[in-house]
This record gives sequence, structure tokens and C-alpha cells, in this order.
Amino acid sequence: MRITLAQTDATLGDLDGNLKRAERVVAEAVDNDSDLVVFPELSLSGYQIGDVPQDLSLAPEDPRLLRISQRAGGAGVLLGFPEAGGHGLHTYNSAGYYEAGQLVHTHRKLYLPTYSTFEERKHFLPGQHSRAYGVRGGRHRAATLICNDAWQPQVAFLSTQDGAHLLLVPANSAQSMSPERYDSKEYWRNITTFYGRIYQLFVVFVNRVGVEGGLTFWGGSHVVDPWGEVVGECGEGPEAEETCTIDIDLADVRRRRRDIPLVREARLGLLRREIDRLLEEGGDL
Repeated sequence: MRITLAQTDATLGDLDGNLKRAERVVAEAVDNDSDLVVFPELSLSGYQIGDVPQDLSLAPEDPRLLRISQRAGGAGVLLGFPEAGGHGLHTYNSAGYYEAGQLVHTHRKLYLPTYSTFEERKHFLPGQHSRAYGVRGGRHRAATLICNDAWQPQVAFLSTQDGAHLLLVPANSAQSMSPERYDSKEYWRNITTFYGRIYQLFVVFVNRVGVEGGLTFWGGSHVVDPWGEVVGECGEGPEAEETCTIDIDLADVRRRRRDIPLVREARLGLLRREIDRLLEEGGDL
């Protein structure tokens, strides 16, 4: 599988401009024979939507989003946007996965930070579900963890137990405002390496670049394999808007899980059935 990390900037509030950028990047990725294009969190709106007077939310099946997927042909596309919920005024921080001009799955961010400069909980409703889903026509299985979701180990665990071979992690991670205490880049690399090794899958981290308000986004998008090795990465810095196309072999997941069975497919199947049973009874993950 060829995966394109669309490490893009976003112009706050400019839906039309950001949609055009996404369509251009997808076209270039398809020309490069990419099978999957992953964009950062809120790539179609910008991050600080509270600073914008107009409503930036989109329905997951908005024709403009479906058109980008149609442009991708057989490739899958993960797009980040504020989602207009179907009930009342609910808005979610969402990432939609599309194939062949159709919406396949929508993940709504579960853990919304509301501290320091982050005010997501003021503008978004948290998601209530987390499920893995089929990619490449159902031949493989992926799960989406939007930024702060990936800082919650239980979400990655449940995604793995639900059969994910790929963790797609779109992010809006800014440079640390307390560098004397922690470095954002180091923390993210530790998280993705840990998940790759422990859950024995590929982790696709795609962060945005650019400057928005008081936040500077550093990029550093990368892919970690089931051994915890970085197998491809983009540059760092607010100016490093670029795409990186990386070849991965998803059969490595099965080989890794067979050789050192930290994650066993038989156990996954049993737990998936239990998850399905709980959801049928009205439970949430």
C-alpha cells in the first residue's frame, strides 16, 4: 500500500480555499499511484474555529467532500472537518474516510482538550463511538484517532481489538508552550513508536504546518511500522508543507503478530463479536 501524508497548512475560515488545496493534493497523490491520502485534523477549516463568525461545519456527505473522493479514483481519502451533526446545533471535530466517491466511516473526536489555549470543548460535542472500518474495499482494516484521542491508550487498545491494522492519526499539534517541561515532537514520536510496537500495526501520524493565532504547527508527519521503526517521514517547521508517499506492506502486521503474538487474531475475533453485541444492545465504546 502506498500512503500519502498530506502535511498541509490550512487557512482559518476559508473552506473553499482549503477544499481546493485538498483536491490538488489528492490529484497529485493519485498521479503518484497512492492508495491512501491522509490529511491533518480540521484540514478543511483551520483549528481555531471560535475566531470565525461564520458556520464552517460540513455534513459528512457534502457533495464537495464526495467530489474529492471521486477525484481520488480507487484511493482512500481521510479528511478533517467540523461536522454538522444531524440533530440540532451539534458540531463535531470529525474525520471522514472516503472511497470511490462514497463516505465509508466518520470518526468524531472523543477527547476534546479545554485547557491553556485549547478551547475545543466550547465549540464541539465529543464523539461517543470508536470503531475500526474497512479500507481498500474492505481488504484491510483501519481506525482513526484524532490528535488527543491518541493520548488515551485505551482508544488505541480498543481499535486494535476491533481489528485495526492501521491507526490513522490526523493531528493539529503545535510546538510546546512549555518546552522546559516537554517537547511535543518527542512526545508524539514516543506515542506512535509505543503503539506500533505494542499493538503490532502501522501508525500513520499526519500533523499540519503553518501559524494560526498564537500556535505554530510543526509538521513532522511520519509512519511507524509494527516493529516500532519509522519507515517514512515529512519535514518539520511551519514552512514544511509537503506530501510524502510511503510504501508499506500490511502483511507485516500478520507476520509480526505471528512471530511475537502480543496481539492474536483469534482473540481479536472474539472481542470483536463481543463489541458488536454490546453495540447492538445500545452500548457505546
